[in-house]
Amino acid sequence: MRVIITGGSGSLGRQLVEALLNSPKRYEVVILSRNPKRVTGFPDEVRIEKWDAKSAADWGELAEGAYAIINLAGENIGEGRWTAAKKERVMQSRLDAGNAVVEAIRAAAVKPKVLVQASAVGFYGNRGDEVLTESSSAGNNFLADVCVAWENVVKAAENFTRVIYLRTGVVLTTNSGALPKLMMPMNLFAGGPLGNGKQWFPWIHIDDEIGLIVHLMEHETASGIYNLVAPEAEQNKTFVKKLGTVMNRPAFAPAPAIALKLILGEMSALVLDSQRVVSERIVDTGYQFTYPDTRRALQDIIYNEK
Repeated sequence: MRVIITGGSGSLGRQLVEALLNSPKRYEVVILSRNPKRVTGFPDEVRIEKWDAKSAADWGELAEGAYAIINLAGENIGEGRWTAAKKERVMQSRLDAGNAVVEAIRAAAVKPKVLVQASAVGFYGNRGDEVLTESSSAGNNFLADVCVAWENVVKAAENFTRVIYLRTGVVLTTNSGALPKLMMPMNLFAGGPLGNGKQWFPWIHIDDEIGLIVHLMEHETASGIYNLVAPEAEQNKTFVKKLGTVMNRPAFAPAPAIALKLILGEMSALVLDSQRVVSERIVDTGYQFTYPDTRRALQDIIYNEK
C-alpha cells in the first residue's frame, strides 16, 4: 500500500517513514521533495520523487490507487523573524502544497483512501484559560489565519476521499522544535517561565504524534478534525518546572514578555499565546497514549531519544 508524504524529509517526516516501514502492513513509502538529490539518510526502499510543491506535475500519477497522502509541507514557521515576506512564504507554501495534493486526488481514477492534512493548535489563537475542543472556533491572529487557510485549501478533497485534519500541539523531541530552545537556558542554569508562565502549553510526545498519524490513517471511520495533544494539559510555568526537575536544573528565571516581544516581534505568539487544548475526539478512536503525562514524556525524550 503506497503512502505519499509531502514534507517528509524533516524530523517528523523521518520518524513517520520509519514507523510506516516497520508497520506489519509494510507500506510502500514515497517522499515528495523539490530537491530529491539533497534528501539522504533513508533506507533504499523509500522512493524520493520530485515535485514543485505547487502542482501535481511530475508526481500526480503516484496518487492513482495510493492508500494515503500525508501532507506535511510548508515553510517552517519557527525559523526567522516574521517579516511581511516571511509571512507570505509561510501562507503561500501551505496553499500551494494543498492545491497540488487536491489536484492529484481529483485527477486519480482510483482515489487515495485517505488524505491526512497537517494543521496546528495555532488555529485557536490566544484564548487564555478557555478549554478548546475540536469544535471550538478559530482565533483571530496570524497563526490562526494560517491554520484556517491550511485546512480550507484541502476541503475540496472531501468530495473524493476521507480527510483527517491534525491540529498538533508542541511536539516534544530533542531533534527540532521548541524543546531544545527551552533546554538551552536550563543547561546554563538560567531557565524559567516564558512571560508570566500562565499561558497553556499544549504538547505531545513525538512517539504519540507518529502513533496517532498512523492510527488515524488506518482507522477507517476516522475523519475530520483531531487535536493532537497529550491528555495532561500544563501551563508554561508548570511545564518548565517539570523540565527543570527532569534536567536537575533550577527553573526560576523568567523571560519577561516584553523582552520576548522585542526579540521575536510578532513571532513571540509562538511562546506567549495560551491554548488550553484537549483531545476529545481521540478518545473515541480508542487510541492509548504512550506518554500521557509530562514528566514521563520529558524523561523519555531527554534520556532515551535517539
